[in-house]
Amino acid sequence: MSKQEVILCESLETSLGRAIELCPHDKLFVLTDEHTQRLCLPSLKESDLLKDAVEICIGAEDVHKTLETLASVWMALSTQGATRHSLLINLGGGMVTDLGGFAAATFKRGISYINIPTTLLAMVDASVGGKTGINFNGLKNEIGAFAPANSVLIETEFLRTLDTHNFFSGYAEMLKHGLISNTAHWAELLNFDSSSIDYAALKQLVGQSVQVKEDIVEQDPFEHGIRKALNLGHTVGHAFESMALAENRPVLHGYAVAWGIVCELYLSHLKVGFPKEKMRQTIQFIKDNYGVFTFDCKKYDQLYAFMTHDKKNTSGTINFTLLKDIGDICINQTADKDTIFEMLDFYRECMGI
Repeated sequence: MSKQEVILCESLETSLGRAIELCPHDKLFVLTDEHTQRLCLPSLKESDLLKDAVEICIGAEDVHKTLETLASVWMALSTQGATRHSLLINLGGGMVTDLGGFAAATFKRGISYINIPTTLLAMVDASVGGKTGINFNGLKNEIGAFAPANSVLIETEFLRTLDTHNFFSGYAEMLKHGLISNTAHWAELLNFDSSSIDYAALKQLVGQSVQVKEDIVEQDPFEHGIRKALNLGHTVGHAFESMALAENRPVLHGYAVAWGIVCELYLSHLKVGFPKEKMRQTIQFIKDNYGVFTFDCKKYDQLYAFMTHDKKNTSGTINFTLLKDIGDICINQTADKDTIFEMLDFYRECMGI
């Protein structure tokens, strides 16, 4: 898998101009959702870079990350004359970069694309690393491909338009990056003042977070080994997301990951000795900022079933990424059904359900 270029922009217009130059193309397309078409595209259209671009707009939020939406993007590309030499720019959050990346990877067997993430979640996670995909059959990211963008352009000024929920959704992935990197970065994230955001400081934290992910992806592009570190919180988190979708009460991805981190840090403590005090501090931060995902013990079997569908599993055995300590990563860890139910008991007890 080719290495994508990730740019922390000083000037988005300058960086985009350079990125477009590096992708010779016969036709330019820009994909947005209903929010980014209104909030983000106008500032880019002030320059001449997108004056000839064909606009494609899709519905916002994860409920539109579907085969039907994907087909509508393919159809738009096809009917508007895209060829295998065309270029697609994805301007949006993680849903847009995931789905747009997959559309680019599959149209005409693959066209070039550029990601311009507009949410914190997309900047530090979804747009970086080359994973693309859609939800299918009630399961998160069930269909997809490894297909890196030619460039990822990170403009943190877009974060000024984020509401609190979307800020914390992205921040959960940053917290995960802190947990898998080093104690100083983890502590800095726990102590960041989110009530009065210093955007210059946030830009530096975003840069650090992206670097953690880039370093891991470069070592293991196709997730055969250490890239599984990035799955901390996701085995349980994706199960929470799938249940929320099934019950028509969808939750933001980062919130599900935060609640998944609560569960998987407990499992880390139980199985490989993650320090109790660091677990307590991290869980308190999550309780203070993410609220709670509610379910009762009658839902355990359903959550367990969702976990068995996780892409990281082998032969039906549920696979976890756990931590001995901050930055001390244990991949390919397993737990039996009784232990998983004990973990869910712990979650409900410590979150006050």
